[in-house]
Amino acid sequence: MPVIEKSTYPGAPFWQFNGHLQTLAAGLFRKLPETPYRRERIDTPDGDFLDIDWLESGRRRLAIISHGLEGNSTRPYVRGMAALFFQEGWDVLAWNCRSCSGEMNRTFRLYHHGDVEDIDAVVRHALRVGQYDRIALVGFSMGANITMKYLGVHGDRAPAEIRSAVAFSAPVQLAEGAEVIDRWDNFLYRQRFKKRLGVKLKIKAQQYPGLLDIEKLEQIKRWRDFDEWFSAPICGYRSADEFYQKASAANFLEGIRVPTLLVNALNDPILTPGCMPETIAREHEFFHLEMPEEGGHCGFQLPKKDTFAWSEYRALEFCENA
Repeated sequence: MPVIEKSTYPGAPFWQFNGHLQTLAAGLFRKLPETPYRRERIDTPDGDFLDIDWLESGRRRLAIISHGLEGNSTRPYVRGMAALFFQEGWDVLAWNCRSCSGEMNRTFRLYHHGDVEDIDAVVRHALRVGQYDRIALVGFSMGANITMKYLGVHGDRAPAEIRSAVAFSAPVQLAEGAEVIDRWDNFLYRQRFKKRLGVKLKIKAQQYPGLLDIEKLEQIKRWRDFDEWFSAPICGYRSADEFYQKASAANFLEGIRVPTLLVNALNDPILTPGCMPETIAREHEFFHLEMPEEGGHCGFQLPKKDTFAWSEYRALEFCENA
């Protein structure tokens, strides 16, 4: 499909005058309605578990929401999306990646940007327990990359009930993302991710003695070091380069066979030009690309006070009409 040349996003509130403010404000200052999730734990084929959170009322339509790196189902961007879809007649399933639900997972491996096995387990579980004939996938950041890689890998073999997908702020080129996170102005994000993931890695080192050289955490000079020494081996890759190649959604977009919208803001502080796959979008039957001038990373708040963000209205509109 053609690239969407003019985004409908009207821009951020006046005081959010750059991508960093638009990124941070959306997580710090949003007031959202309660999301009375019902939690369910499901087992994975490799002996681990996933905690999934439902908003349900016996509808035939289901939105499955995937969070970002070190996020979970309670993050404001997930709760806002869940609340709007539920309000508009959809059941909602917001799933938590391994180790992200408040309890450490069992197996050695953690979640990662290219983990399509777990989202597949979630989709197939939902189809077993519900009466859904229409599923929409919505992902943010890492979860957006997972969503698009999943659809690209499965292609025509994806469950027929999946009718649409929307991805926001997706780092579809992970090698470039590892470089941009090292910029001085991204120090805050880098330190936050390193600290939170470091805690989990130390727990893994205790669970599985001898498999991780945890002392290397203090030797990290750039994010590629983190991926080389930790992300790759703990997730089953031989190197950071292999991880970047096999986990980046950009390498799988050609296989997508359901209407899919990628929304990446041009002022997103942790995305690169390689995360704007215009050439693929212009030649692909199912892949749509929208690039608002503003929005930050998973921001997209509206200039006037509103319960919901523009991204939530945009996702609902696309999924309703796909």
